[in-house]
Amino acid sequence: MIQRIVVVGSGVMGRGIAYVGALGGYSVTLVDINETALHNAKSEIKAIFEKGIMYGKITADAADNARQKLTYDKTIAEAAGKADLIIEAVPELAAIKQQVFEEIEQYAPKNCYFATNTSTMSPTEIASFGKRPDKTIAMHFFNPVHKMPLVEIVRGLETSDETVEIIREVAVKMGKETVVINEFPGFVTSRISALVGNEAFFMLQEGLGTPEEIDKAIKLGLNYPMGPFELGDLVGLDTRLNNLKYLHEKLGEKYRPAPLLEQYVKAGRLGRKTGKGVYDYTVGKELVEK
Repeated sequence: MIQRIVVVGSGVMGRGIAYVGALGGYSVTLVDINETALHNAKSEIKAIFEKGIMYGKITADAADNARQKLTYDKTIAEAAGKADLIIEAVPELAAIKQQVFEEIEQYAPKNCYFATNTSTMSPTEIASFGKRPDKTIAMHFFNPVHKMPLVEIVRGLETSDETVEIIREVAVKMGKETVVINEFPGFVTSRISALVGNEAFFMLQEGLGTPEEIDKAIKLGLNYPMGPFELGDLVGLDTRLNNLKYLHEKLGEKYRPAPLLEQYVKAGRLGRKTGKGVYDYTVGKELVEK
């Protein structure tokens, strides 16, 4: 039975996972070696609780109970040693994930389950960084975690049926809907999202329309809640580019990143987190491109 969860990585995804985990009744420790990132995560989680109360999404009592279940730590060792489930939420780079999984393997109890919050990478490969492939799985949360209803659960080659069911129950307790799929690069959602987002950059590169017009066409014509540029700026254009490079390597030419997307990333225009991506967030939602 899962009671104690450790989330490794306090970025946008990690802090969101910690929030829904605590709200779901789990004791959650959010771990990050970067003290500044951990402090920022704590401040943002506090703000999410306050907004939830303000807009009637959660009660003050529920927020207080969840806050008491959240702790923060700069080191993995002590937190991992008491964990029933460890969810890795570090950047989509194999070397970083390998480092995390090798470290948590040293400290986690033998009955502890491992999950990776990857959106494209192989849970089978990630499981090979540890020593319990039957207890390792992918939990693909979506940004922003506290608002998006889905968790895509992806089983690796050796993931056991017991692990799948336990992780599905955890996601449901966190208030999420789930789909359980078998591993293949990009899973379901990232393959589609990457194609749409990349094609939007090709359209912009070709001068087909402005970012606002393209976003508006996709939202109103295809009933998407967000346009591809709005979504790209939210998740980070560097993250989108890393995903496309991985899918291009694994699935072929149709996932080759648009040159304009690569230019944006080289220029440091990564989206909301840097204040400027396709849109300029330093002056409100005003187009960078005129």
